Amino acid sequence: MSEIRNELLWESGKRKIDWVRNNMPLLRYIEADFSENKPFAGKKIALSIHLEAKTAYLCKVLAAGGAEMYITGSNPLSTQDDVAAALVHDGLEVFAWHGATPEEYHRHTKMVIEAGPNVIIDDGGDLVNLIHTEYPEKLKDVIGGCEETTTGIIRLIAMNHAKELKFPMVLVNNAKCKYLFDNRYGTGQSVWDGINRTTNLIVAGKNVVVAGYGWCGKGVAMRAKGLGANVIVTEIDPVKAIEAVMDGFKVMKMVDAAKIGDFFVTVTGCRDVIDINSFYNMKDGAILCNAGHFDVEVDVKTLREIAVEVKEAKNNIMGYKLRNGNTLYVIAEGRLVNLAAGDGHPAEIMDMSFAIQALSALYIVENEGKFDDNVVYVPESVDAKVAELKLKFWGFEIDKLTEEQDKYLNSWSV
Repeated sequence: MSEIRNELLWESGKRKIDWVRNNMPLLRYIEADFSENKPFAGKKIALSIHLEAKTAYLCKVLAAGGAEMYITGSNPLSTQDDVAAALVHDGLEVFAWHGATPEEYHRHTKMVIEAGPNVIIDDGGDLVNLIHTEYPEKLKDVIGGCEETTTGIIRLIAMNHAKELKFPMVLVNNAKCKYLFDNRYGTGQSVWDGINRTTNLIVAGKNVVVAGYGWCGKGVAMRAKGLGANVIVTEIDPVKAIEAVMDGFKVMKMVDAAKIGDFFVTVTGCRDVIDINSFYNMKDGAILCNAGHFDVEVDVKTLREIAVEVKEAKNNIMGYKLRNGNTLYVIAEGRLVNLAAGDGHPAEIMDMSFAIQALSALYIVENEGKFDDNVVYVPESVDAKVAELKLKFWGFEIDKLTEEQDKYLNSWSV
């Protein structure tokens, strides 16, 4: 039933999964608990997350809990064919391959929904959108689900506001143990891993333009600074712009930053952040990439249309020569640079994010029919449990309030 590129690649994928498993103690802990208690027995879980080794291990953890897994990728360029093969070898259903066309990607997403899931784990909202628009008859079987990223949460909140969201979804990205670490440290490191391994160019001394200063943008800017870059931030939010200034970065409009930037990284969740107004201002050799979920932040479509010549400059880098003679380079077609040109966030970071995912899926199943709103926040108890376990596995201890301190903090009179 699975549809993958090559089942013979499974041994390479297994080695990747084994490697990340060794570095994800939180998920190993949850896997042991799920294996014993089987909380998802009889349940079908549809999952759409970037299909690489860490995601694969999450799938195996859920399967250990008794779930019948139906898996696809959330980006055509981030799927790793050997990892997909390893999951199929272990008996899980996978519908994805690297480099899928838009038609193939849509077909694979549909095949996951056609399985009739009870729980949906999404990254960007494609599964939730599809089941609501093309498979409304299957909505009745869905208990609820979880959303991994900011872009998907924006879509969920809009759907819920319009009263179109038909089942509860946990906003995993909004958990402290997700966005404070995954978005900042995970994105910060993995973005530059993808850029550096793809371009093989120095960052020190270059002008790096970071579009968006949310938690992901903070991480990208921080790591660029650590690599010796001169960092420029563009923003629409005055508060975040002040943060960037006080963190030591220059702040300016994108059209002005375009004139001096060497590397451009978009991290906004919005579209057309770098568009035709900036392209003609950019200097020859400028490198553009995106770290937001969808490939709409850099307007590659328009760039292609205005280019007088388009050619592959290097694997995963396309050059677009403009009529003014300058050539602009785009990494990974403007898709997520840390996954389409790298291996994504470090395993230790995703250990926390995917622990939140697994426990949130459990929360949805254990509380079926009890939610008053279809937008559900991760319980503080789950956040705290993940943080406490992470510290324990790292070998750190922290203080606890005494009875007197607790009373003092919770009293209005001293």
